[in-house]
Amino acid sequence: MRGSRRSTSRRVPRRAAAGRRSFTSTLKALDDLAASGAKISVRITDLDRGTSVLAGDDFVTLPVAGLGVVPLLIEVAAAFESGQLEPLEIIDRAQLDTVTVAGVWQHLKAPALPLSDLAVLTASTGDALAANALLARVGLPAVRARIEQLGLARSALLDRFRDERGPDDAPHFALGSARELAEVFAALVNSQVVSPGVSAQVAEWLSLNHDLSLVASATGLDPFSHENDEHGLLFINKTGRDAGIRVEAGVLAGPRAGVSYALIVCFDDLSIYHRMRAHDAFRTLGVDLMEYVF
Repeated sequence: MRGSRRSTSRRVPRRAAAGRRSFTSTLKALDDLAASGAKISVRITDLDRGTSVLAGDDFVTLPVAGLGVVPLLIEVAAAFESGQLEPLEIIDRAQLDTVTVAGVWQHLKAPALPLSDLAVLTASTGDALAANALLARVGLPAVRARIEQLGLARSALLDRFRDERGPDDAPHFALGSARELAEVFAALVNSQVVSPGVSAQVAEWLSLNHDLSLVASATGLDPFSHENDEHGLLFINKTGRDAGIRVEAGVLAGPRAGVSYALIVCFDDLSIYHRMRAHDAFRTLGVDLMEYVF
């Protein structure tokens, strides 16, 4: 009986565990997407070693949709810390141009909210109206200067959110590369973005994100309450969505390892099949990441 107990509770050999952590499934899914004409940028970095675990065209600049709010949130948090902005300053919704692409503020009765609440809405629900309010308050030049100060040479915030983009508007809300996105999230959890206080504030906002439908779907976390996981999983993320664009970046850490990751997929959204194939690649990456950190 003692021998039987030992054999049934035996840990997976290290060699077998290493095999499970090869990201073979992710590479196949991304290769299939690339073969169909999708543009892909992917980066996974081991937080303990600081080395690349997986990289594919991670230097290529691509549209990142709503994930572009991350440098905006960094600028807002830095302005809060320096005293340039008052977190309880009230912003009136009536002063903003209507935008209905995403978010909940447009559906709320409250006609005005403080800046701190707008930051929460921006991070947690991808609220376009709240993000536009923050951007109008801090100014696009300030966010661009912050991006430059952070050393993000392949990232840019081009414009505010719009329901429709005309010929005189920027073609996208934001641009970025998987390498720089992964670096920003790694720096956030390592308290290296502007200051420890700013890093902690932005990470706290991002920890409220409700969109766990892509890479994060493999974590099994509650989309509405996952700040303190009972299994010791550390997780923050942000997603971006637009027509033919799916993006996610974040940090995932478990008992074995921790990683920062970013995946950008730009694809022809010709049918629900094309869209679901792109989503499946994100979920495959999520499973491989969970096997890596646990």
